[in-house]
Amino acid sequence: MSQSEASMTVLDWLGVLRLEQYTEAFQTAGLTTLGECRSLTQDQLEQMGISLPGHQRRILAKSSSSSLTSLTSDAPLPPVPPRSTPNCPPQRFTAALSPSPPPRTPVSPKLDRNAIQTPTVQNRSVSQSSTSTSTSSTSTSTQAPLHPPDPSPSQCRPQSLAFLPPALHSGSNGGRKNSPVSPIPSPTESQSAPPLPPKTGAAPKGPPPVPQRLPYDNCKTSVCCCSKNIICFQSFECEYTVFLFVCVLIDRALYYQRRWVKLDVDYLRYFDNDKEVYSKGIISTAFITNVSSVGELKFEVVTSNRTFIFRAESEAERNDWVTVLQDCTGGRSRHSTMNPNSPLSSDFQGYLELRGLRSKLYTVVASDKVFLYKNMEDYRIGVGITSIDMNVGNVKVTDRRSFDLTTPYRIFSFMAESEQLKEQWVDAMHNAIGEALSNSEVADQIWMERSNSLCADCGAPKPEWAAINLCVVVCKRCAGQHRGLGPSISKVRSLKMDRKVWTEELIQVFLSLGNERVNSFWAANVPPSEALTPSSCSEERRRFITNKYRQGKYRKYHPLYGNQKELDNALCINVQSSDVLETLSLIFCGADVNCSTGMPSCPSPLSLAKAHSQLLQAELIKNNLNTVGLAMDVNPYSPPLCVSHNGFLYKTASMARAITERKAREEFSRRWCTLNDGTFSYYESDKNSNPNGALKASEIVCLAVDASDRHGYDHTFELYSESERLYLFGTDDADSHKEWVKSIAKSFIPASAEPLLRLGFERIGRLKCKDGLNLQTSKVGWFALVGSTLHAYLEDSRGEEIHLRKLNELSIQQDNEVLVLVERGRTLYIEGERKLDFSGWCGAIQIAAGSGGDTLSQQQLTETDIPIIVHSCIGYITQCGLTSEGIYRKSGVNSRVAALCERFRRDARSLCLREGEHQVDDVSTTLKRFFRELEEGLFTSEDAKTWLSTASIQDESMKISQYQMLLNRLPHVNKATLQALINHLYCVQRVSDLNQMNLHNLAIVFGPTLFQTDGKDYTAGRAIEDLIQHYIHIFEVRVRAHARASYIMLCISTTPGGHIICTVYLEEKKETATIPGSMTAAELTCEVLDRRNIPVKDKEYWSCWEVCNKEEMERPLHYQERVLPILHSFGTESHLLIKKYHSMEAMICYLVDVSKHGLMKFREERSILGLGRTTGSFNDRYFILTSNSLRMYKEVRVRLTESNRPEREWPVKNLKVYLGIKKRLRPPTCWGLTVVYESKKQEKPEKQQWYLCCDTQPEMREWFATFLSIQDGLQQTRVSRALPDTRHGNVSLIPLRGSENEMRNSVAAFSQDPLAVSQPTNHWD
Repeated sequence: MSQSEASMTVLDWLGVLRLEQYTEAFQTAGLTTLGECRSLTQDQLEQMGISLPGHQRRILAKSSSSSLTSLTSDAPLPPVPPRSTPNCPPQRFTAALSPSPPPRTPVSPKLDRNAIQTPTVQNRSVSQSSTSTSTSSTSTSTQAPLHPPDPSPSQCRPQSLAFLPPALHSGSNGGRKNSPVSPIPSPTESQSAPPLPPKTGAAPKGPPPVPQRLPYDNCKTSVCCCSKNIICFQSFECEYTVFLFVCVLIDRALYYQRRWVKLDVDYLRYFDNDKEVYSKGIISTAFITNVSSVGELKFEVVTSNRTFIFRAESEAERNDWVTVLQDCTGGRSRHSTMNPNSPLSSDFQGYLELRGLRSKLYTVVASDKVFLYKNMEDYRIGVGITSIDMNVGNVKVTDRRSFDLTTPYRIFSFMAESEQLKEQWVDAMHNAIGEALSNSEVADQIWMERSNSLCADCGAPKPEWAAINLCVVVCKRCAGQHRGLGPSISKVRSLKMDRKVWTEELIQVFLSLGNERVNSFWAANVPPSEALTPSSCSEERRRFITNKYRQGKYRKYHPLYGNQKELDNALCINVQSSDVLETLSLIFCGADVNCSTGMPSCPSPLSLAKAHSQLLQAELIKNNLNTVGLAMDVNPYSPPLCVSHNGFLYKTASMARAITERKAREEFSRRWCTLNDGTFSYYESDKNSNPNGALKASEIVCLAVDASDRHGYDHTFELYSESERLYLFGTDDADSHKEWVKSIAKSFIPASAEPLLRLGFERIGRLKCKDGLNLQTSKVGWFALVGSTLHAYLEDSRGEEIHLRKLNELSIQQDNEVLVLVERGRTLYIEGERKLDFSGWCGAIQIAAGSGGDTLSQQQLTETDIPIIVHSCIGYITQCGLTSEGIYRKSGVNSRVAALCERFRRDARSLCLREGEHQVDDVSTTLKRFFRELEEGLFTSEDAKTWLSTASIQDESMKISQYQMLLNRLPHVNKATLQALINHLYCVQRVSDLNQMNLHNLAIVFGPTLFQTDGKDYTAGRAIEDLIQHYIHIFEVRVRAHARASYIMLCISTTPGGHIICTVYLEEKKETATIPGSMTAAELTCEVLDRRNIPVKDKEYWSCWEVCNKEEMERPLHYQERVLPILHSFGTESHLLIKKYHSMEAMICYLVDVSKHGLMKFREERSILGLGRTTGSFNDRYFILTSNSLRMYKEVRVRLTESNRPEREWPVKNLKVYLGIKKRLRPPTCWGLTVVYESKKQEKPEKQQWYLCCDTQPEMREWFATFLSIQDGLQQTRVSRALPDTRHGNVSLIPLRGSENEMRNSVAAFSQDPLAVSQPTNHWD
C-alpha cells in the first residue's frame, strides 16, 4: 500500500467501496485514514455494527490489499451498491417531491475516468414523440460543482438523459441521481462532468419523471426500449435500471411495450413497472452471443436461438446500452457464476403447477434462488420468467400435493405431481433458504480440525451442526435426533446460520477438542454391532444417540465416578487449567457445574475459570449451566462380552428366496465356521485364512431353527440378513447345533431383549411394529416364537407374551406387507421391512396360531379359553336351532359335516357360521364329532373313570362336592369348555317343550360322546344328567347370571318362534321397551309404537335405526331386514333406536336414482379388526356408484377412458352405509358417511371401514338415498319372508304416514315394485 493510499481518508475510501453508510461507525471507532484500517478483523467490524457478511468481506479484502488501483482503474468494475432495504422494489418519486437533477453530457463508456475534466456539451437528437422529430440543444462548457445546486421546482425535465457507463457511476452523483447526502467524488476524480442544459421547446412528453436515486440504492434513469418485457441490466457488478421498449410480434405486426429493465452480470430482466419485485421475463447473459445497433434508436440482443429487439429514446442512449451490454457479455466470464451457453446448475428441477396458471412451469432450485421457466426448452436456452430470492422466503405445506412459497411481496402456491415429489420440492426449497441465510466462515474454521470434518456420531462428511454443550460436530440427520433429546441435554446449533452463537472462545473449544478427542470420552465403549454409519436409518440413529448422550451408555467413566464430593472438588481444580477434555469428562460423569468453590471471591467454577483467564473452560461451563445430568448407574455400563465359537458346519449356497423344498445332504458343503468379534465367517477348511464369506452380527435380522426332519441333516438353522439373503447351515450333532444357535442369537440380540435367549425358540429376530396406541411411528421390536406363543420385547417396554391361538383375528395385508394380530383390547401391526424374513415370520406365526393337534389346549381358543369350534357351534345353535325339534339327536349330512370339521381344523378363526349357508343339524353333528375324536377326552383319560364312579353316589350333597373336586382338577381349558357346554345344554333342556330334548334325552346323546364310551350302559349318561341337573351348584353360577338365563329361556318358551330378548330405545335412550327381537324392522317398529300407544301423524316417518355410539354413526334398517342378526353383530356400544326420520321428505326425490357419480373426500382407516390402511387426512376422489359396484378414481378425467381401471372397487351388496363420522378424525365437513365393507368369502373374510365427506347436506342426502335405493333393491331379492300385515310397518325407504290403509298400501306397493312408490302418481305426493 503506497503512502498516498495509506493517507486516504476513510470517507473517501468508503465512497469508493460504495459503503458510505459506515462512515460514522469508523469515525466513532477512531479510524480516520485507510492506513489505520489495515489491521481490522471480523470481530472488530461486528463490534462496530457492520454485520452483513458481504460488506465485511469487501472491507477486509480492500483494507488488506496492496494497492487500490483495482478500485480506480476502469478494467475492473466497482462493487455492487448495497440496498437500503434488501429485496425491496425500486421506489418511484414524483417531480414535485424530487425535481430532476441537472442533465449531464453523455460520455463514451470507454473513456478513462482520470481523463474526464470539463467536457463540452454536444448536440444530440432526442426522440420527442412518435413522429421521431428531433431538436438540438447546446450548452456552454462549465465545470460541475462538487455539490450540485438544487434545481428549481419549475425547472423542466429533459426528455432523455445520457446512459453513463459504469466507470462514471462508481463515485460521483451525476445527472442520474439526486441524493440528499452530498456525493463524495472518486479519489482520482476532482471534477464532475458538466450538466446538460434543459431541453427547449414543447412541454415534456413520453417517459414519466425520473425516479430519484436514494443513497446506496440502484442507479435509475429513463430510457425507451422496444420490448414486450421489462429488462434490468447491470454491467459486471454495478446494477442499472431503466425504462425501455421491447419489440413483440402480435398478429404479424411489430409492437413496442414500455418495460422497466434491469441488467446484472448474469441476467437481463424486465418488469411491468419499477415497483414490481418479480420480473415478467429474464434472459441469461451467458446465452447472449451478439449485441448490435439496428436502425434508428434500436438495438438487438441475440441469443443462441432468439433475437430480442429494443428501442431507446435517443441515439446516445442506444449506443450506451449497446456498449454496456457488449462489455457485460464480453467480460462476464471474469465475473459471472454461469458458464456461457450452459443452463443454470440446479439442486432440484422439474415441473410444478402454479396456482392461477393453466399450464405447468419448469421450476429450478439453484443455490439460494428459485427460477421459473415456461418449459424445459426455455431453461436450456436461458430464457425464463422470474427468479425468487430465498433469503426472504418461507415454505409451508398446504395440502397433500400443494405447498406455498411465501415472500413479503407475493405468495407462490405450487402443486407437485405427487405427494412424494412434493416432499422433495419442500426439502430442496428449505435447503435453498438455509443456503441463502448461511455463512460458511464458522464451518470452515471448525473443519480446520480434521476430525471435525466427519460427524461425531455416524461419520458423515462435512457436518454442518454442532451440540455446543456436548462439544460434538454432527451431520443434519443426527442433529435432528439430538433435538429430540431436548435442549436440557443437547443444545444444537448450526455452523452456518447461528452466527451470533459462535464466539471466538466457542470456536476455539471445538478446535482444541475435536470430534476424535471428544469421542474418546463419549464413545469409548461402543459395541461394533451398535455403531452408526452414514446410511443408518432414523430409528437406529435415535436409539444410538439416546444411549450415547442421554444414558451415557458408551462414555468413559471417570475414576471418581459415584463420589459427588470428589467430582466437584476435581472440577474446581481443573477449571483453573487448560485441560478442557477433563472438564467435559467431569461434568458428564456427575460433577455439579453450580457447586460451591468455598471462595467468596469466586463462588462458582465459572467465576473461578474467568478469574484464572481460562476462557475456554468458562465457555464450556457456561453452555452446561442448565444441562441435565446423565443417568447415574450404581454399576457403570460395561460392553457385552464378545461371543466366540467355531467348528464345522454344513452349508448350502445362499439364496434370495424362501426355502420351500427339502435340501438333500448332497447339496450341503462342509465349511469351517467361526463367530468372533461380532462376525460370523465361514472358510473352505480350518487351514484357510481367507473366509469364503462373512456376516456381521449387526446384519443378521432373523434366526430360524428348522424341524429335525426338514432337510437332509438332522439339525439345521437359517440365517436371514438385511441384504435379503438366506443362509442354511446343518449338522448331525444336536449339541453342536444347540451351541451354534445359542451363540449366534447372543451375538445379535441386544441386552434389553436378553431374556429371549433363555427360551427354546423356533424363530428369533428383529421386526418393526406399531400398536393401537401409536400408529404414526414404527417401533423396533425383538420377537421370539415359542410354540403358539409370540414373545416380544419392544423398545422402552417390558417383555410381553402374545398367545397366538387366542387371537381375535390374524390376517396379512399383502399390499402393505403388514401382519395384523388382534387380541383383546389391542391390535399389533407387524411390518415387513424385508420381504424374505417377513414371509418366514408370517408363515410360522400362521402355523403356530392354527390348531396344533387333537387336544383341547392345542385348539384355537377364545379369550375365555374355550375352543373356537365349540364357541361357534354353541353360538350358532343358540341363535338358529335352540327350538329345532330333535336337536342333537338328528344327524347332519356326513359330507357337509366332514367339510366343516376340516375347515375348523385348518383355521377355526376364519370360519363364520351363517343362517342359510349352514344347517343346524350339520353344526350339531360337528360339535359332537369334535368331542368324540378329542384326544384324551374332555374329562382327561386319567380322571374319566372317577367321574363315572361319582355318578353312582347316592348322597346328593356328597355327589356335588365330589363333582366340584373333580372339576377343579381339570386343566383350565377343559374346565372352561365343560362349563360352556353344560351351560348350553342346560338352556336347551329348558325349552324341551319346543325341541323335545329333555334332560334324559340330552344325557343319552352326550354321555357316550363326552366320555368316549360305546354307550352300552347309562353310566356316562347319568354323569352328564347330574352335571346338567345340578349345573347351578356344581359350577357355582351366580344368582344374577342364573336369573338372566332363566328370564331369557322363559321368554323363548312363551314367544312364538323362540325369539331372543333385546332392548330397544324409543326416541331417546331414557325410555326403553323390552320386546322380542326375532322379527323384521317393520314388525319391531310397529310393536314398539303399539306398546307405547304412539299414533303416526301425517308426514311423520318412523324408522328402526342401528346406532353405534363409539363410531358416532347410525343407519336406518330396511323394513324387511331381520333384527336378530343385527343384535348378534352388536358391540357393547351399539343399540337399536326407534325414531322419526326427519330427513325423509327431502330424500324422496332421490329414491329413483340407481346410479350416481361425483367428487367426495375419502379417508380409509383400519377397522377395529385391523384391516385396511391408515391415511392421515381426507383426500379428493371421484366415485361412480352403480347397481353393482362402487368405484373410486384418483382423478375425474380417468373415468372417460374405459382402459383406466379404478383405484378401488367394492361390490355394493357387501357395503353398509352409515350416517356420521367420528369427530376425532377431524372431517373437513360435518356432512359425512361411514362405510363398512364386509366380504362374504369363507376362505378369507375381510372387513374394512372408511369415510366419505360431502360438501353440502343435500349432496350427502343424495348419495345416501342412492345407496339405499340400490341396496334395498338387492335385499328385496334376498329376503324370502313375507311382510306381515301390520298397522305401522316402517322402513328406511318406505316411511309410513297417514291412515292405516295408506300405510298398508305403501308396504304392499314397495313389495311389488321398489321404484313405483316414488312416482309422482302415488300417495307420497
